[in-house]
Amino acid sequence: VQLQASGGGLVQAGGSLRLSCAASGRTFSSYAMAWFRQPPGKEREFVAVISWSGGSKYYAHPVKGRFTISRDNAKNTMYLQMNNLEPEDTAVYYCAAESESSFKAPLWAALEADFGSWGQGTQVTVSS
Repeated sequence: VQLQASGGGLVQAGGSLRLSCAASGRTFSSYAMAWFRQPPGKEREFVAVISWSGGSKYYAHPVKGRFTISRDNAKNTMYLQMNNLEPEDTAVYYCAAESESSFKAPLWAALEADFGSWGQGTQVTVSS
């Protein structure tokens, strides 16, 4: 599956953004999807993951309660609604996908290496 992330931009602290990840391929609905981010000068880190059905969602502790991951399988698109943004959320955000049947561990333990398809990244900058 090929992925294209969009929706990044510059926003003031406390503001909101919604990222989108459009996927191509007929098997999108069987894929677990995730968002990762890479802050300036740091390693890429997990943000959130959603199961193929949308019934299971897991978040990294720093974003829990502020970010919401969702998907629309009819539109082959995943979203990340980001509210109450903080300067520490500044990063390049990447979407990722992998066939959920290939996961050997539970989704909440998903690692970067578990995902085989990646989007190109979209920059989110939060000013203080």
